[in-house]
Amino acid sequence: MSGIYIHIPFCKQACHYCDFHFSTSLKMKKQLLEALEKELLLRKSEFKGLVVGSVYLGGGTPSLLSHRDINSLLEKVSLYYELSPKAEITLEANPDDLSEAYVKELSETLVNRISLGVQSFNPKALKFMNRAHNNLQAKQSMDWVSQYFSNYSIDLIYGIPENSGLQPDVKEGVSEVWQSDIDTALSYSPKHISCYALTVEPKTALFHQINSGKIMPLSEQKAAEEYDYLKNSLKRAGYTHYEFSNFSLPGYAAVNNSGYWQGMSYIGIGPSAHSYNGKERSWNISNNTKYIQSLSENNLPSTRETLSIGARYNEFVMTNLRTSKGISTEQISTLFGHSFSEYLLKEAQEKIRNGQLLLDKNGVLKAAPQAQFFTDGLAAHLFYID
Repeated sequence: MSGIYIHIPFCKQACHYCDFHFSTSLKMKKQLLEALEKELLLRKSEFKGLVVGSVYLGGGTPSLLSHRDINSLLEKVSLYYELSPKAEITLEANPDDLSEAYVKELSETLVNRISLGVQSFNPKALKFMNRAHNNLQAKQSMDWVSQYFSNYSIDLIYGIPENSGLQPDVKEGVSEVWQSDIDTALSYSPKHISCYALTVEPKTALFHQINSGKIMPLSEQKAAEEYDYLKNSLKRAGYTHYEFSNFSLPGYAAVNNSGYWQGMSYIGIGPSAHSYNGKERSWNISNNTKYIQSLSENNLPSTRETLSIGARYNEFVMTNLRTSKGISTEQISTLFGHSFSEYLLKEAQEKIRNGQLLLDKNGVLKAAPQAQFFTDGLAAHLFYID
């Protein structure tokens, strides 16, 4: 299976924590859409003989497009590529862009899954993150999406800074805001929930607030407590924790994201989008004007690199340790050679002894439940250094 990601680089406003490529001006929307369709055409030979099982419209904010714009892009995908009849076709949407009429129109396109960027149902938290929607819009959008789509996901964010007025004063404990956000999300019974820690990225408003001392980041320990509360709450509600940040009801794990973690080939369409074919990675220029100009001249605006075996091993370790399946030493040997499985086990011994990593009888390495919040750090400990 292969996948296609289409980046829509437009937003109404900049969220304080976001460092993705986007523009708040829609002046070039028509030219950008034409360039996206041109890139889909020029790159179709890369997927010759491959079946596309996932199409994901992300951003940015794809829900700023009309349903006609969205359908036009998806029709080009089905025209140029072999699209599986069962393909998962996801559209990211923000609550403030939705109306009942628009959601109904989306349900009549090729889109069959909505990923709704709620982030929080709390008005103060939304204001702190500089989200464009309010709590009432968040709940109303959930009502509409659940009415017209049987498969939809919701995004939530935890780890709000301590002096934001949204954290408890006690030294230990999970904020009432986070508890309420989880309870409210579960009241809608979404098929899928993605939850991310609020991260501090350079060149964002949040970074400058913290760097100037106006905001204090939440301690790692408290963030870990919120993560553990999340895991336990969703487990009781019947969700499978199939990847570090992702939870689903049985049969509804995200095809797109699962493909990334399993090393599928995918094409990234649009400015700043990344692509991967198993051995090479490429990425498009992060500039709308230059992207459009390049495609108008029938040139792909991308840079490409061939990954070393060590880099591919490291990526495999990082993505697989984040999943419930863990890292198979047998698969490591098959993909990279026996020397890499030996290296993995040697580097893992210290973490196995202290209980942070678990190695089962089948040679599968996983993060221990109490250490899952620190999975990325554990993976880095296992990396191969040239």
